[in-house]
Amino acid sequence: MNVIVVGAGNAGRPVARLLNYAGHMVKITDPKNIEDFHMDVQKTLRLMESEGVELDLGVFEPSLDGIDTVYLSPTVPENAPAYKIIKEANLNVFTNDDFGRLADSFIDIDIIGITGSVGKTSTTHMVTEIFRTAGYQVWICSSMTQNLVSEVIVDGIIKGIPKKSDIAVLELPHGTAGLMAELKLKVGALLNIYEEHLSEFGGSMERYTQRKMFIAKNSENFITSIHCKDTVKEARPDAIFYAMVKDLPRYEPSKKSEYFDKVANFEEIAIGEGQVCNFIGDSAKGAIDIAYKFRNRSDELKKGSFQSEFHMMSYYYENAVAATAITMAYGLNVEIIKEGLANFKGLSVHMEYIGDYNGREVYIDASYLIEGITAALDFLGDRSLVLLLDNFDTSTYRDKKETGKLMGQYADVMVATGFNEVYQRVDIEPAQELLDAAVDSKAVKVIAGTMEEGAELAIKHSKPGDTILHLGPQLMQDPEGIMEKIVTGLEEGCKKYE
Repeated sequence: MNVIVVGAGNAGRPVARLLNYAGHMVKITDPKNIEDFHMDVQKTLRLMESEGVELDLGVFEPSLDGIDTVYLSPTVPENAPAYKIIKEANLNVFTNDDFGRLADSFIDIDIIGITGSVGKTSTTHMVTEIFRTAGYQVWICSSMTQNLVSEVIVDGIIKGIPKKSDIAVLELPHGTAGLMAELKLKVGALLNIYEEHLSEFGGSMERYTQRKMFIAKNSENFITSIHCKDTVKEARPDAIFYAMVKDLPRYEPSKKSEYFDKVANFEEIAIGEGQVCNFIGDSAKGAIDIAYKFRNRSDELKKGSFQSEFHMMSYYYENAVAATAITMAYGLNVEIIKEGLANFKGLSVHMEYIGDYNGREVYIDASYLIEGITAALDFLGDRSLVLLLDNFDTSTYRDKKETGKLMGQYADVMVATGFNEVYQRVDIEPAQELLDAAVDSKAVKVIAGTMEEGAELAIKHSKPGDTILHLGPQLMQDPEGIMEKIVTGLEEGCKKYE
């Protein structure tokens, strides 16, 4: 094929690169000049050019000479000149589904796929740790490598990593799911579905849910949390469900042990009509308790319970239950899973302790949805708390009313920053929205332009014995860069205000 890829954004780049690798002639076009893209994107485009992709940038009306096939990026507006030219041309159309099938054709090992609104990254890495403990060579693709996982997957294919690996463990965010919906998964997991990225789906929760539900169709074995029981009921009556014991229907703390006894005695824990919970977990000091009852790939009934050493905190517990269900459904044994959970040391920027700054314990966390923020705040309990907050808008506008209100209930001080890592500019409005939402809070409220300034002010408005917690999505855009800014600001604050 002679292909033109219209749009050099997050969808167009991986499509163009993989088509070129597959032996097709590829030209990628965009009205933006290469200098208008973020530096990381410029590097990717230059790499693509060195591999043989023709860059046709700064062009509003691309030439179609010699072109027989088009990929039209989903973000290209209908009023764009290129859109009109393409629609009037008689070209074959290369779709996202075609791309997914092409990617799948290059991956001849079993694939574990993990999607959801929160918890994808930590679950992906926990599953990887368990498989590595079992001796597998694991090809892992997650947003810890790069924010755009579709580009991580394509890069791995081009480098031949699947051929050197025994199994693939792929984090599948909504953008990657849009491109990779035709991947065939040995085990797929849908962790949860919460309101997020709706601005990319015309404000429709239904459309967002449909995007996530690709995994139910394409998974040989399907794992999901009880939060999704109604969503998956028709699509996957064979779903394997997991939950923390506290989230079970009609849960009573005084009867916690009875739930584990039920599972151990082959009794069923009903969560809905015709649906039962197959894996349950509970936190313990330095450990996690898990009980299970399910049918594996050979239709053998498996049941039991165990306690594993586990040194994580907060939302990691629920993700550990998910990782156990995924790896056990694949066929790994309990002892390997226990060892893998014990080996897991957590992830950077996920409830990560970064040090003591003049008597203040400082943690950073990339949570930005209500559910993740609640887990992080609950873990810190009744401490005197200073929140250092990102600009909560990245390339996606987020409603900050409930988020700001929640944080105001926990915080003694809220320092909201305005720098947007995606657009590389200060935008104070999202910071003000967060603080305004905490209308009934007695917290001291402070606005800063940059993260360095915010970290300095967090020191200024705190005292020894306080805890500083950073929250927000900018960390996932540039983890190392944001961490450096936070540490720089904290150190300057310690010099300036002590």
